[in-house]
Amino acid sequence: MSQNFETVAIHAGQTADPHTGAVVPAIVNASTFKQDGVGNLRGGFEYARSGNPTRSALETLLAAIEAVDLPQNEQRSVQAFAFASGLAAEDTLLHAVLSPGDHLVIPDDAYGGTYRLVSKVLAKWGIEHTPAPVNDLAAIEAAIQPGKTKLVWIETPTNPLLNIGDIAAISELAHRHGALVAVDNTFASSFLQQPLALGADVVVHSTTKYLGGHSDVIGGALIVKDAKLAESIKFHQNAMGAIPGPNDCWLVIRGIKTLSVRMERHVSNAKQIVDFLVNHKKVAEVFYPGLPSHPGHEVAAKQMKDFGGMVSFRHKEGELAALKMIERTKVFTLAESLGGVESLIEHPARMTHASAAGSPLEVPKDLIRLSVGIENIEDLLGDLSNALG
Repeated sequence: MSQNFETVAIHAGQTADPHTGAVVPAIVNASTFKQDGVGNLRGGFEYARSGNPTRSALETLLAAIEAVDLPQNEQRSVQAFAFASGLAAEDTLLHAVLSPGDHLVIPDDAYGGTYRLVSKVLAKWGIEHTPAPVNDLAAIEAAIQPGKTKLVWIETPTNPLLNIGDIAAISELAHRHGALVAVDNTFASSFLQQPLALGADVVVHSTTKYLGGHSDVIGGALIVKDAKLAESIKFHQNAMGAIPGPNDCWLVIRGIKTLSVRMERHVSNAKQIVDFLVNHKKVAEVFYPGLPSHPGHEVAAKQMKDFGGMVSFRHKEGELAALKMIERTKVFTLAESLGGVESLIEHPARMTHASAAGSPLEVPKDLIRLSVGIENIEDLLGDLSNALG
């Protein structure tokens, strides 16, 4: 029987322990597992880099929540793989699908860590890349090098300018040119957006963010529905070894159980903060796909359940005023990362996107990014009002 997201997030991979009846998966802190004879693995486990029961529970859950919008006959083919961080997941995927001499397309406002990995690490191994705006199909097609481009990497919404890419249209375009499509779904979360159902080949998450949800764990994930691609990722996951520990897996499992209710509050608070910022005299521009004036509003409304909890804006008085405003917040915490229950504020040009300085991906110096938490909205609005002066 098909189940809705909220139910799947609580129950998938969470069967009660057959011996104790515990309804929460155990944290199995074991590095190796007794074999019932050579090659006769008990439960399929031999060595924790290759597999761990707590990690298997998380991977079952990740596959299930990313497959909710797929037809039932396709849901069973979805597989997920957990990693030690979002960048570990990205690195493993890029090694699994690219070889020296291959080319990929990335967003022209991609997350700084992604750009650093592609431009500073993989470039040394002969991997080429071209930035293109995710909201411009013609530009993406122009960036594709037929026969050489093996992957189109998109974020939607992008980090930190919240541009929107049409996942279905980009997937159709990339597949026509023989390229795979990977969608970084971190900003939207599995609850608000289902890229596999829209035609994407791979979903990428930093599970550190909304899936974990409490700023107490680092993790990443890849979710795919093609068996051959899954086999390659599984091989590279084991061969490269950037896997999460069982305690980290358990924390992400716990976070996913409340993902739907948290996202509803994140979105509700974000919309009210956007209304406040749009009307503030010191704010030059607000970036949020829920605004009817946002160029990606219609696409976001089509492919997302709602518009998310991330908001960016430009300070009308420039970079120094933006920095001073950030220093004055009391409820919003000055910190990198996003997606936790607490509200965070940061300066992308000097923090999360510093690695893109001087590149085509450089972000405006007067830009401020908010990860809107689930605190009382009046406290959040009061904090921003005081900080903006």
